[in-house]
Amino acid sequence: MRIEEVARIAGVSPITVSRALHQPGRVSEEKRLKVQQAVEVTGYASNPHARALRSGRSNIVAAFVSNIVSQQFGLAVQGCAEVLEPRGFQLMIGQTSYSYARETSMIQSLLALRPAAVLFTGVVELEENRSFLRELGVPVIETWAFPPDPIDMLVGFSNTDGGRMVAQHFAAQGYRRVAFIGRSGGRGLLRLAGFRDGVRSAGLKLVAELSLDTVSGLSDGQRALNQLLDSHEKIDAVFCANDLIAMGALLEASRRGLNMPGDIAIAGFGDSDLAAEIPPGLTTIRMDCRQIGRRAGEMLLARLNGETDGSSSETVALELVKRGST
Repeated sequence: MRIEEVARIAGVSPITVSRALHQPGRVSEEKRLKVQQAVEVTGYASNPHARALRSGRSNIVAAFVSNIVSQQFGLAVQGCAEVLEPRGFQLMIGQTSYSYARETSMIQSLLALRPAAVLFTGVVELEENRSFLRELGVPVIETWAFPPDPIDMLVGFSNTDGGRMVAQHFAAQGYRRVAFIGRSGGRGLLRLAGFRDGVRSAGLKLVAELSLDTVSGLSDGQRALNQLLDSHEKIDAVFCANDLIAMGALLEASRRGLNMPGDIAIAGFGDSDLAAEIPPGLTTIRMDCRQIGRRAGEMLLARLNGETDGSSSETVALELVKRGST
């Protein structure tokens, strides 16, 4: 099936068909719908690989996630795909595993891939990687944080605010001796900074801080809570900087026969589906992960269609969800 046949059925020119499929913002809604109906009737499918070779522009959006098993990141990527895929773009997903070395290697591979755009579930910290991405000449969008100097576009939230909210909640519940478990870099440090600030403001005592180099499963949270409880005599409440750590800590507290929140309270960050299901239910910080992805997709699409040409940043709200663990 040739594009000329689609154009004949839709009653438009072949160039209008091409624009409706690949730059819909440049075509009226009436013509776009006619083209869409003609495509459905004919079963026409353009060849994105041939188009990329002709134009130098790929239909691939490279999506780099910190942890591929994270439900939150999965929802964000899914939300982004829901926006981009109907417009002819495809997401190619890679996992950085919170590793600077892996991130650097993957970013450098973009030169050969020539993607249409790049998405990160996080922010790029190394200046050499930030410079490389700027020079790549494609839209770049970062998420899951809100730094003052994004590479290009940004849709995220304040991790420090989230940590502060947990400390305020602990204080309101009457807990005095508190502890922190989280990753030793990136967003873990931001959440710890907010938690420290909230602890100071509320007059709580921060008994312990436990940093983890990597977080890959529930066992990391189990081991971390074990280490914390074995090293300190009395802890009222623990803030785990992500739900994976927190759910592992819940399982370990239960294995030890501890009553939650009577013996120890535990809070997380992320509000995954299992947070409400693991007894007694995990108190956590919630953000709309799918909406983060959708807004990222919409911002990328606007740039790719030439509707915007400048950097832009958006923030999403955080909410503390109280459950049985605190």
